[in-house]
Amino acid sequence: MGITILSGPIGAGKTTVARELVTLLPPPVSCIEGDTFWPFVAKSHSPDPREVGHVIMRAMTAAAIPFARSAYEVIIDFSIPPQFLGTARKIVKEVPLNYIVLRPSLSVCELRAGIRAEGRINNYASYRDFYTLFEDPSIHALCDDEADAGTVAKRIYEGLNTGKFVLD
Repeated sequence: MGITILSGPIGAGKTTVARELVTLLPPPVSCIEGDTFWPFVAKSHSPDPREVGHVIMRAMTAAAIPFARSAYEVIIDFSIPPQFLGTARKIVKEVPLNYIVLRPSLSVCELRAGIRAEGRINNYASYRDFYTLFEDPSIHALCDDEADAGTVAKRIYEGLNTGKFVLD
C-alpha cells in the first residue's frame, strides 16, 4: 500500500475520479480531499494564497502517512503541482508514492470550474498560469476530454497495479 497523489489543475475532475477510484481499490482505502483542509487556516500569516496552499499540501501529505503505514491505500485529491513532489517525497520517506495528473484541455477545466456545485469559479483567467504548472513533459498526465470519470479511474487503477505512476 502507498500514497497516490491525484493531481491536476482546477476543474480537471480530480474529486469525481477519486470517488470512482475508491470503488475499484480493495480495502482498506483512505481518500483525503485536499479542499477540506482550507478551513483549517483560520488566519494566515501571509496574504499570498500560494503560501497557504503549500502549508496545506504539507499537512495533507503528512496526514496520509499513518494510514499508509497501517496498510491503507491512500488517495490524496488536490491540485499539487509537480514542483511539490520533492517536498512530498521527504515527508512520506519510505512510503511508496504515486503521482497522477489529470489534465483535460484548458477549455474543459474552465467549463467544469464554472459549473461545479462547490467552489464555483466564474472567471478562470487568474488560474490559467496555474494550469501551465501541470504541462511539465516529465510527468505522466492523463489528457482526455472525452472519457468519463469511471473510465479514467479504471485507467488509473490499471496503472497503479503495474507501477506506472510510482515516483522514485
